[in-house]
Amino acid sequence: MAIIKTVVVFAFTGIFMILLFPFALVAFLLGFIGMKEPMSLFIYKLAQLWARVIIFFTGCHLTVIGRENIPHTGHLCFVSNHDSIFDIMLMLAFADRPFGFIAKKELAWIPFIDLWILFLGGLFIDRVNPRKALKTISIGINRIKAGGSMIIFPEGTRSRGRGLLPFRPGSIKLATQSEATIIPVALSGTYNVFEKEYRVQAFPVRVQFGEPIATAGIPVPERRQVLINRIQNVIAGMLSPP
Repeated sequence: MAIIKTVVVFAFTGIFMILLFPFALVAFLLGFIGMKEPMSLFIYKLAQLWARVIIFFTGCHLTVIGRENIPHTGHLCFVSNHDSIFDIMLMLAFADRPFGFIAKKELAWIPFIDLWILFLGGLFIDRVNPRKALKTISIGINRIKAGGSMIIFPEGTRSRGRGLLPFRPGSIKLATQSEATIIPVALSGTYNVFEKEYRVQAFPVRVQFGEPIATAGIPVPERRQVLINRIQNVIAGMLSPP
């Protein structure tokens, strides 16, 4: 059963990317002629529908808490733990507003996935080249200042069931330098859905959005480690069993 489910989920993922590609491409291009905001929302809604159908096919038992904490407007950064590749699917399904993310440059070579990342407002980062990496981060900061939103995974890599990893220094630079509102996010159970055994299986999955944290009012010296510690403690608390 798990093998059949895995085939169905991956087949639908590929079919979706191909069939909806023309609609997303047109919307992406229209964004360059003064329709960026509505077209960005349109592309996100396509991705949201796709994500929710895939989640349905997995059979996961979902618990979603705190969506009322997400502002509908303004510059915003979601800051989340990162347990598996299924995390982005959950964020697409339940964040309720378009967001971009920074992906490793290797994904830019995978057909359709590369374009969908661009359509959704994602950026590719070259971690080996500091100058190029800083330029990518600068683009992300400017997008947030313009009223957009991004998601940050401050652990820097997937934890793969090892629990919450230490946050990397400077990992929330996108949020602090843009003075964005931060929404802490705790995702639990996602590693079990696929990566634990590399077969899609139904497991309890929990998504919790914490209360907003303003960065604009925090003194500059505290925006680095003090704020990182605060966010990490909030996410750790949400991940703890009730």
